[in-house]
Amino acid sequence: MRDYRSIYQEWIDNPYFDEDTKKELLSIKDDDKEIKERFYMDLEFGTAGLRGIIGAGTNRMNKYVVRRATQGLANYIIKNFGEGKAVAIAYDSRHKSDEFSEEAALTLCANGIKAYRFDSLRPTPELSFAVRELKCIAGINITASHNPSNYNGYKVYWEDGAQFTPPHDKGVTEEVLAISDISVCKTMDRSEAEASGLYVTIGEEIDDRYISEVKSTIENPEIIKEMQDDIRIVYSPLHGTGHIPATRIMKELGFTHVYEVPEQALPDGDFPTVAYPNPESKDAFKLGLELAEKVNADLVLATDPDADRLGVYVRDTKSGQYIPLTGNMSGALLCSYVLSQKEKSGKIPPDGEVVKSIVTTNLLDAVAADYGCRLVEVLTGFKWIGRTILENEISHHGTYMFGMEESYGCLIGTYARDKDAISAVASLCEAAAYYKKENKTLWDAMLELYERYGYYKEYTKSIELAGIEGLEKIKTILDTFRAEKPASIGNYVVERIRDYSEDQIIDLTDGRVTNTGLPKSNVLYYELNDNAWVCVRPSGTEPKIKFYCGVKGASLEDADRLVEELDKALGEKINKIIG
Repeated sequence: MRDYRSIYQEWIDNPYFDEDTKKELLSIKDDDKEIKERFYMDLEFGTAGLRGIIGAGTNRMNKYVVRRATQGLANYIIKNFGEGKAVAIAYDSRHKSDEFSEEAALTLCANGIKAYRFDSLRPTPELSFAVRELKCIAGINITASHNPSNYNGYKVYWEDGAQFTPPHDKGVTEEVLAISDISVCKTMDRSEAEASGLYVTIGEEIDDRYISEVKSTIENPEIIKEMQDDIRIVYSPLHGTGHIPATRIMKELGFTHVYEVPEQALPDGDFPTVAYPNPESKDAFKLGLELAEKVNADLVLATDPDADRLGVYVRDTKSGQYIPLTGNMSGALLCSYVLSQKEKSGKIPPDGEVVKSIVTTNLLDAVAADYGCRLVEVLTGFKWIGRTILENEISHHGTYMFGMEESYGCLIGTYARDKDAISAVASLCEAAAYYKKENKTLWDAMLELYERYGYYKEYTKSIELAGIEGLEKIKTILDTFRAEKPASIGNYVVERIRDYSEDQIIDLTDGRVTNTGLPKSNVLYYELNDNAWVCVRPSGTEPKIKFYCGVKGASLEDADRLVEELDKALGEKINKIIG
């Protein structure tokens, strides 16, 4: 382990670091454990960029760590692509996001790279759109997505509009890691950068173009016009970036009864009404559901702080209750709706493709097959879906129809290359209008989907293991699973094991070994009998290890029972490993 005390002292003594930083560090001078946590390592710059707790130190999110990441990005761009390049920058409502985005812009400018920085907070998908629209070599988004309020992060996008993938992720990471002395990172005065034409503020003109592209994904504008007064929508941006674009798109599409949760409408980095600004969480919907009861809403929507993920509750008219849709459910429902409408208008080509991550519901496989689309599986992370779109464009083979991952994110259209909750809001409201015309709710449509394809159910278990000891436990769990190669999990037989770190699929029925065909990743996937599966992977953005499982039941109740049994078996196995 490196000498964290000497690095701590360097930050205090070096005039490069400002007085506020030094004051914060001096306040912990007698807390060796805290100093160790802040300085025992550099905040990991991985395939997703940076994400961590805000604070002073090499293992925290602060302007100096942002400068280092940006200097590494600049070095990679200049070495491999020369001068005259540009980078788009966006940020969300989190603490320090404005400051961090400014620091990133000025470091780029100091290296002779033009920075297009949004004038205020914007959703992630708009940043993805802007990179391509402005013909940038890369993009930077300052966000920690749905993490707690003490977190922030830094995502890197490439010229195709997706988060960077090989070889660029590895190349940029190497350049960042090569910077051992943060004080060498360049910066410059903003007024000087603006005068030189390197710092360019962007805003409304990109908003208009982005919203226009989102509106172009709508399949049935005439249904919206017919039903616009009959649909009641409750929406919350959860104190994030969705407030303006989501309400704008619903208004411009024609929906007249949109009720925004007032307590959560405006951006606030403290996220005061929620413990965790995550649309997966029931607590995040408490205020929205209360409002929905008052206005008799058909659906309740919430976007996360950077507005790339959408949570949904839909009304069941029979019980009068609002029922939550998981990301798998809402994504499969949207995919089915979009494909059904495209089929009616003859817009599904022979090479149509539906793309999903390996931990996403197998219900999507059934939907894709029913509409004659090829199902493409990619690693977890929407960047791999974006990369599939790029590969289709380069090869002129494969037409993207829809893409989703289980973590409440999907993309309709190719104007952006990341999941887009603003587009999902628009399409889900359109679908609600369409089904209401047929005297159905979105819950009725979901039940029809299950009845048609089978009762698929999924579950995700996340175990947080923070700090140095946590990293070791995560490694132990994965090493144990990899070494044991279990023949069964719970009541299920393991038929095949996919080890993505070794690029191997081991068929336990006949011993054959084949390739996964995907990039190497520290992920284990178990194909079980009866359409069940389990996947184990460490989080790429948080100190967690995640267990995913899926089953197919004979009814909703049967699927619930099967997934509970599988989860219990997994829990017992994990407890044996880490106690």
